[in-house]
Amino acid sequence: MSVAKNCPETPRQKMIGMMYLVLTAMLALNVSSEILNGFTMVDNSLHSTIESSDIRNSFLYEDFNYLYKENPAKVGEWLEKAKQIKKQSDDLFQYIEDFKVQIVKLADRDDADPKAREIQARDNLDVAGQYAIVGGNGKVLKQKINDYCNTLVMYSDKNPQKQQMYLNIFSTNPVKSKESKEMVPWENAMFEMMPVSAVVTILTKYQSDIRSSESEMIQYLKNQTDASDFRVNKIEALVVPNSKFVFRGEKYSARIVLSAVDSTKVPQYFVNGRPLQNGIYEFVAGGKLGASKYTGEIRIPGKDGNLLSYKFESDYMVGEPSATISNEDLNVVYKGIDNKFSVSVPGVAPENVRISVEGGSSENQGKGKYIIRPSRDGEIRIAVFGKIDKKEMSMGSGIFRVKRLPKPSVFLLDSKGNENEGSMTMDQLKGATLIASYGQDALVSAKFSIISFTMIVEGLAPLSVSGTRLDVGFLNRLSKGKNLILSNIKAIGPDKNVQSLGAIVVKLI
Repeated sequence: MSVAKNCPETPRQKMIGMMYLVLTAMLALNVSSEILNGFTMVDNSLHSTIESSDIRNSFLYEDFNYLYKENPAKVGEWLEKAKQIKKQSDDLFQYIEDFKVQIVKLADRDDADPKAREIQARDNLDVAGQYAIVGGNGKVLKQKINDYCNTLVMYSDKNPQKQQMYLNIFSTNPVKSKESKEMVPWENAMFEMMPVSAVVTILTKYQSDIRSSESEMIQYLKNQTDASDFRVNKIEALVVPNSKFVFRGEKYSARIVLSAVDSTKVPQYFVNGRPLQNGIYEFVAGGKLGASKYTGEIRIPGKDGNLLSYKFESDYMVGEPSATISNEDLNVVYKGIDNKFSVSVPGVAPENVRISVEGGSSENQGKGKYIIRPSRDGEIRIAVFGKIDKKEMSMGSGIFRVKRLPKPSVFLLDSKGNENEGSMTMDQLKGATLIASYGQDALVSAKFSIISFTMIVEGLAPLSVSGTRLDVGFLNRLSKGKNLILSNIKAIGPDKNVQSLGAIVVKLI
């Protein structure tokens, strides 16, 4: 069984299935000329894309051949694979081109365009199925597409994502019919009762995918050659520290290397005049804070037996253990909502930083971002730890006040979500909703729910209402010009605290 058959139904297959159903339903109708013109426009655009891909591919092959001339031992194997990809791409591309031409010949007969671009019988629903299904050519095309897909998957065996991409692009899975719920073979979904213009456009899309996939694969193979390795052209002394930033009491470690070394000659390493063992320089940072420098040299015997000396210098930074903790939104934390924090430790990667929250919980969002959720009133304490040389140490802490969420504002919105500046019609009032919110420009974001409120109108007994909608029976007793007061409004927030909000006065117009 072909590898290409094992992938799930792709967007291409869904598109083909949809076109199959729509165009079958149009069998008894005249196919819209606008639809056919649309296929022609898409086909022309795809041809432009193919031309661009051909230009890009030609440059890729030229570059590949140049690399082969520079380093045939490394590039030869990959260039050979690239040539195989090119041949198979050209063969499938040309087969699809001939496939389109044959369908157009059946449709337009003696007037057929040899390039299958100008089609007269664009709405012919019979010839595509005649050539592909009755003539058996659809199964041949399907097998060729599967073979091409398998080759792409085989040559990209070290890249699962690229493999899945090719399996999706060149899938020939059966398509599920929306009407019968049965699986329709790929060749039937592609060609049965499909207008010539649609079939030619879909086949051109396959040609465009072939050229694009060819580009992807040639670039991928070229990247495997290692032909862009750096060539050594000088000897240079280098210092490679584990980190140029070191905390007081922590160990500084650096490797002193020669960038081009003869393996038969052992270099001698010196820092500040003192010899080193194995070219490793390390010490415990002392009491001095800030930047420091050191110098040294590497000595190695030359061809004439004389020692060659290569000087170097480097620097490092000593600092006190510290951490930066910042609340991105406010200088306090609110109970019941997600408080966004940024936490960083100078010289320590975010993935090596850990925090703990006394009086709350934390959620790591990655890249130094955290969500802090207080679980008590008063204050919380956030402690920061950093992992350095596989050892975790404290980097500092911060204390933040915990406050209850501030009172939100109350709004009466019509069915369209609009606030009507204190006056509404009866229909608007009946469809209105009472909400509590901080508004769009607030620094704090929290969701509140209206629990209850009281409806008051002069001359009527007040009515207590639960929820967010006005009582329709009470509204029906009102007349135009009356002022409706919504008071004693209570809302509950994410901190589970029930708050009494202000009143709203609405005039019935």
